[in-house]
Amino acid sequence: MRHRLGGYGLAIAFFLSACSPSARLHKQIDRAETEFHDHIGFMLYDPEKRKTLYEHQGDRYFIPASNTKIFTLYTSLRLLGDSIPALRYEQRGDSLIFWGTGDPSFLYDDVMPATRTYAFLSGAPKLYYSPSNFDGEHFGPGWAWGDYRYSYQVERTPLPIYGNRFHMRKSGAQFSPSPRIFATEVQRAPQPRERNDLVRGLDSNNLLYIPGTKDSTFHWEIPFHYSHDLLTRLLSDTLKKEVSLAQVPLTSRARTLYSVPADSLYKVMMQESDNFIAEQLLLVCAGVLSDTLRTDIAIREAKRQFLADLPDEPIWVDGSGLSRMNLFTPRSIVRLWEKTSEIVPRERLFSLLAVGGVSGTIRNNYKGERPFVFGKTGSLRNNHMLSGFIVTRKGRTLVFSWMNNNFAVSTGSVRGRMEEILKFIYETY
Repeated sequence: MRHRLGGYGLAIAFFLSACSPSARLHKQIDRAETEFHDHIGFMLYDPEKRKTLYEHQGDRYFIPASNTKIFTLYTSLRLLGDSIPALRYEQRGDSLIFWGTGDPSFLYDDVMPATRTYAFLSGAPKLYYSPSNFDGEHFGPGWAWGDYRYSYQVERTPLPIYGNRFHMRKSGAQFSPSPRIFATEVQRAPQPRERNDLVRGLDSNNLLYIPGTKDSTFHWEIPFHYSHDLLTRLLSDTLKKEVSLAQVPLTSRARTLYSVPADSLYKVMMQESDNFIAEQLLLVCAGVLSDTLRTDIAIREAKRQFLADLPDEPIWVDGSGLSRMNLFTPRSIVRLWEKTSEIVPRERLFSLLAVGGVSGTIRNNYKGERPFVFGKTGSLRNNHMLSGFIVTRKGRTLVFSWMNNNFAVSTGSVRGRMEEILKFIYETY
């Protein structure tokens, strides 16, 4: 009798287990992986109980795309204060020698105005810019070389200005640049295409206009090809005073000017997934750690000082996630979110993140009776990620990381399935 009851009890236990939230979650994720030919890594974690609620390939490495910005955010939070260093400078007589820090805010329309930097430089009698503290590549390892002409992949520079891009508007046959220093003869391609296009040269700022079948008003936002000479000309034109180039080594006597509140940059980076800000912030961090602006310095020291306790060593090469050489595991991202929440109050942290149905890159997704997803997306072709926090109907705050690699369907199809499953977690856990 005890044997028969024991067998019956095991059957009941198996049935209840099969109906448990984790079993249902596993079934849904397994179906998505099969249907979309997808590689999925997923982890759901309760930080209050320090308990993993569900894990699917959480220890596998995935291309993170813009989930890389979570690492850039954490590094910046650990190294930078409330305000961003804008310039290093020395006053020598009536001359001001200044060095860039990598600060992306100067005259960048997408963030709050860095008026302090402009006023400081405008008030100096003689200006000398030195690029001697920059020792890095303008593009990151593994970036797609053909994307140099698109505004999501601008060059990394020691002293950014205007977001390292310019605008070109076309009305009729007339091209109008902003800033005006980019006024140049625009070559016209002999053969039209279906759509109008304006193409910048790979190693120059020369422009080729490709007419479309309908010739009307157009606007392009184009990354410029950086040179020290171009920067001094841009500064001179903007400040209405001469700025000269001087290769002067940065010394310990240099003072620091600060610009905008750090959170004003973090918010745009995390909500709108701004690659330019992410790349430049790692240069700013490198300048705090050393006298040289170089991305690998910031990454190496962040891994050594702050990230050695992650479950799996991050393979990390840039600030934005443009490179497919980055590789992280879902469980390391979950742990990093936990570490971030330990140093940043919840209200402040959630204000920096994209919010489902409300703001950022998920403003049109993950809608509910109240916001329940707070996090960071990441997308490259055939890859889509979302990591962050779910506040469930029961009021539990859970940490999750969902990484999809190498699927052969549309991103919208994958995102739709993710939305169904995350809403299931909201309702069930």
